[in-house]
Amino acid sequence: MTTDAPLGDEPDLDEPDLLALERQLCFALAVASRSVIAAYRPVLEPMGLTHPQYLVMLALWEREPRSLSEIASLLRLEPATVSPLVKRLEAAGLVTRQRSAHDERQLALALTDEGRALRDRAELVPAAVVEALGVDLAELVDLQARLSSLVARIAPLPA
Repeated sequence: MTTDAPLGDEPDLDEPDLLALERQLCFALAVASRSVIAAYRPVLEPMGLTHPQYLVMLALWEREPRSLSEIASLLRLEPATVSPLVKRLEAAGLVTRQRSAHDERQLALALTDEGRALRDRAELVPAAVVEALGVDLAELVDLQARLSSLVARIAPLPA
């Protein structure tokens, strides 16, 4: 069988398709992110938290008070995105928002007694998520370290 196509125009079947969906880092990260966050949902729901609210609480359990802009920076989100999360956490009785004593332009976010007490329940979250994912803990620890390194290189925290 002969063709009229000149040599060199035929696809090289040994060359990988650089645009194949399964070869895209963005696709793998997007699917992994949605899947991991979905594993958190049933663990966080009984605590009355969404995944983004959980991230805010994690920041406050590490240290409080924190400003809204500080939490937004830590989460690599815009303050306008974090503000409604904080308002819902305040409505749930988990955090308070007060003007900073050092700078009245800043909101100081702090935990309520109920917010501090929720930390005890939250300590069960990591193990429950690891179990839900069904992945080896050492593999997840390695993946988290590698992703954190990547994030630090491409989206470092502002100084």
